[in-house]
Amino acid sequence: MEIAKLIADVQGMTAIAVGLVLVWALWNCYRLWSIGGKFLEGAARQPEMVPMLQVKMLLLLVCWTR
Repeated sequence: MEIAKLIADVQGMTAIAVGLVLVWALWNCYRLWSIGGKFLEGAARQPEMVPMLQVKMLLLLVCWTR
């Protein structure tokens, strides 16, 4: 019975960890979508600044994903 309780505890903690990872992943997807939307909005307002905005967006994404 001790082994069964230990296995149940491990499965419970695994379920909690998977849930936290999914919440984290969904939050990051939302943030990336938001950043992309802001980039498109800025590009539509000032097309001449698109190269600078692309560099800043790329740097932000690279730094944020590390």
